[in-house]
Amino acid sequence: MELSISLSDRDVVDAGVTERGEVFLHSCRQVLEDIEQAERRAQGEDAEPRGSLKVAAPILFGRLHVLPIVSRVLTKHPGLTVHLTLSDRNVHLAEESVDVAVRVGDLADSSMKAIRLGSVSQVLVASPGYLARRGTPKTPKDLPAHDVIAFESLDTTNEWRFGPAGKLVRVEPRLTVNSADAAIAAAEAGLGISRTLSYQVRASVLAGRLVPLLVGFTAGKLPVSAIYPARRMASANLGAFIENARNYFKETLSSRSRNGQSRRTKAIQEGKRPRSPPCTHGHGRLAQPVTGDFRRRQAADPAMRR
Repeated sequence: MELSISLSDRDVVDAGVTERGEVFLHSCRQVLEDIEQAERRAQGEDAEPRGSLKVAAPILFGRLHVLPIVSRVLTKHPGLTVHLTLSDRNVHLAEESVDVAVRVGDLADSSMKAIRLGSVSQVLVASPGYLARRGTPKTPKDLPAHDVIAFESLDTTNEWRFGPAGKLVRVEPRLTVNSADAAIAAAEAGLGISRTLSYQVRASVLAGRLVPLLVGFTAGKLPVSAIYPARRMASANLGAFIENARNYFKETLSSRSRNGQSRRTKAIQEGKRPRSPPCTHGHGRLAQPVTGDFRRRQAADPAMRR
């Protein structure tokens, strides 16, 4: 078949696809997806997952939570292969041929289907050094007087919400980054206050590198969702991922609920470092300080030197 349109620009050094070529390419992909979808429907939704599945997720969240889900899927379905893309930008599912993406935060209106998997909390953090220099904000109204580090994917505007009513406070970031790791590193370096998600800074808080701020003013939790094109609904591969994702988050949340808040979790929320347990000797006795009197008695009694 001969086309009457030009699919690429041949008059330029770096030949590229024309606008009409992009439309044609997208239409061809849609046709191939329709054929694949028809095959799945003919096989039935309960067909064994096989072939490939492309999944996208934020970098840190994907490493901590989506990778375990993928591991379960691969273990249960030997005929399935998974391509996991981790990026802090919102990938375009259609253009990048992604089957399902895990998103953290409110979703924009789109033609995609969405399934809620769970939720995560937001937290403001800063380094002890920064707080020693600039002071600790007591209320959200104090934030405009502080240096702020913004993470583009989370801080889509300069207005941060606080409290159940979602009261807005306008901030002017001194530093804006496009990855969560960079925002956390900048906060640890003392460059300012950063707004992150609780799981992202848990290790830094426990290690004392960061301190949670304004805990009592925290806004509501952000949803964790799986989004996918509507035409993928009957896909056995997608169904396997969604089922395992739901089970994973259900188990994770129920486990936290059963165990309650640990001392370390409370420390994160209260902005305190958990105290280490007291040092004991082998028989569980509290270790006593070695004093001069103790040394004299030890020298006099051979049994105490054992």
